[in-house]
Amino acid sequence: MTRTTPPRPLDVETPFPELAAYRGTTTRLHPRPGSPDVRASSVGGPMLWPADEPWPLCGEAHGRGRGLRPADIHREREVMAAAWAREPFQGLTDEERQVVDELRRRHRIPGATETDPLPLIGLAQLYRRDIPDLPAGPDGCDLLQVFWCPFDAHGVSRYGMLLHLVWRNSAEVGEVLVPPPQPQVVGYEGYVPEPCVLHPEQVVTYPFAGLLPEELCAGLDAWEEELEEEAEQSKDSEDSEDEEGVEPVGYQCDLSIPPGWRVGGFASWRTTDPHPMDCWTCATRTELLLTIDSSEWDGGSGSWKPVEDKDLPTHPYALPTQVDVGRSGELNIFACPVDPGHPHRWSLQ
Repeated sequence: MTRTTPPRPLDVETPFPELAAYRGTTTRLHPRPGSPDVRASSVGGPMLWPADEPWPLCGEAHGRGRGLRPADIHREREVMAAAWAREPFQGLTDEERQVVDELRRRHRIPGATETDPLPLIGLAQLYRRDIPDLPAGPDGCDLLQVFWCPFDAHGVSRYGMLLHLVWRNSAEVGEVLVPPPQPQVVGYEGYVPEPCVLHPEQVVTYPFAGLLPEELCAGLDAWEEELEEEAEQSKDSEDSEDEEGVEPVGYQCDLSIPPGWRVGGFASWRTTDPHPMDCWTCATRTELLLTIDSSEWDGGSGSWKPVEDKDLPTHPYALPTQVDVGRSGELNIFACPVDPGHPHRWSLQ
């Protein structure tokens, strides 16, 4: 089944024709629960990994001997999904609550040390044939594979995540590693994705407002204030007593950068001020490669909610992957446009 982004509430290039010079595209991935196979683009699905190639491991020293078992995480989600499917939702039964409490119990691995081999979790794999905005990898590689460590214990702060990106030529992969190594326990359930098939859709996008020329950004701000005032007046009008009124339209929320998992386009800087993301190797300004979002749409106006999902509530249907990148909710991964094989950079927003 396809997923279709509704037309924008208005064409922002009508009041601001100068935005046409900044117009770009991004591919919304629209992950939804399913059973992807190894030759499909997916989130949380099986990876096209050669049987004779070592699976990526976390090499940093940190605690890894206590946590939640992945199988228990998946089982808890099944219990919660069954509860949400009941109409109307009234929470968990006593029996379900007991099951969930047991599944949330942390387990220890006897004798585990801080340097034991720790398999990374295969988060996503994206074939260029499926994703219009996915650039070619080094040496023409057509497959991007994304892994991460299931513990927050990296970097100077010892609370950061560890990402690992692999580009490969899919045609060169023969026998596939089955089953792949898996961590016995994880530090955080949000690092364990549910298998999802993708429904890629290319849409128009515009840069984050703070990265536009100052005069244009100021014009957008003033215009949004006018729209908000008009919306408030419509709600207060006697003629609209029995109507819901006009929802205000925002450049950032409704007209520029869509929510959800996507490839290419422009990064959002909703949490921090925009800052340069130059390549560590060659100092070239990097470009957005992939956005990993904790939610496919929000509970506000929901103007980006796909047409096919218009009658679905935000929870739990906007959380198909069950991936949670923390309070910020959005992880942007950047790649060097000169050589995508150079080390990537990332930012939490």
